[in-house]
Amino acid sequence: MLLYLLDLIGVAVFAVSGVLVAAHAGMDLLGGLALAALTAIGGGTLRDVLLNRHPIFWVKDARYLLVILIAAALTMIYLAAFPPPGRSFLIADALGLALFAMSGAQIAEAAGLSWLVVVLMGTMTGTAGGMLRDVMSARVPLIFQQDLYATAAIIGIVAYVVLQRLGIPRSIAVSVGVLVILLMRLLAVVWGMHLPRLHLIAA
Repeated sequence: MLLYLLDLIGVAVFAVSGVLVAAHAGMDLLGGLALAALTAIGGGTLRDVLLNRHPIFWVKDARYLLVILIAAALTMIYLAAFPPPGRSFLIADALGLALFAMSGAQIAEAAGLSWLVVVLMGTMTGTAGGMLRDVMSARVPLIFQQDLYATAAIIGIVAYVVLQRLGIPRSIAVSVGVLVILLMRLLAVVWGMHLPRLHLIAA
């Protein structure tokens, strides 16, 4: 039930971020809906294909699509009357990243995969939808920008895995993982935190 709830909330939040990006890009209503859906289910779809989980989660359960429609519609209605709050896109994206990364990690864990694959699948679930959103809206994907992005997901999932191995209850481990990812991502945006850059020495 916790995993399902995380998935639904993550879908809703990423749908909101997709509409916000579409609005900034000047897309029409259909474009906003398409970008919302691509953002919300892109990462999970790729995860399910790689893990050979069929039918794909949103094909098996149409409530995911309903959540996307409702979240996108409410966001469009809000934007028609009010300007988006400052940094609203980054907050929505950070929350979506945290929720999807943890749900993807738990799905891979439930399949009995190694912890490395759990980290990889969780990170991919959290980042792939946002990458597709940014590419389709002609933006540089956040994962390729300087702020911590995939790194935040990796650290949060590792924290979850370690707590699980220590016997901490799953609900607490999930909460800690989500908070670690969310806080790292938001702090990276505010303080400009990033990994060290590669430098080449001139010959």
